[in-house]
Amino acid sequence: MTPVRISDAIRDVAFEPRLALEEALDKYYAPGLVHIADGRTRDRAAFGEMVAGIRGNVVEGTVTVLDELHDGLNYAERHRYRMTMTDGTVVHREMYYFATLAEDGRFQQVHESGFDIDQEPGLPQPEADRR
Repeated sequence: MTPVRISDAIRDVAFEPRLALEEALDKYYAPGLVHIADGRTRDRAAFGEMVAGIRGNVVEGTVTVLDELHDGLNYAERHRYRMTMTDGTVVHREMYYFATLAEDGRFQQVHESGFDIDQEPGLPQPEADRR
């Protein structure tokens, strides 16, 4: 078993897609995937629909791994990503990713949550952030 890494999955699925979406999903995610992000649960089909929407709107993106740990079938990782969307929106977030891997090393169950890092210079800041 060679375990997958979420940074590789993000690149292949959304930021630098070289594979068809279904092929990329098969490479990283087990058929029985349960994906829980910020309290919302998706099965593999719903996750694929979400990813397809993102993939179709990303112009470019980068991901930086900050911490990563494999322990048997348990996986934890913290990363930051920045992506530019087709409408010019830039999303910069830090994510916490906890997963259980299937026996073949693909993601079986995922829990993730994150927060926005900053806004691009020149964009208005939310009122609460002004000082």
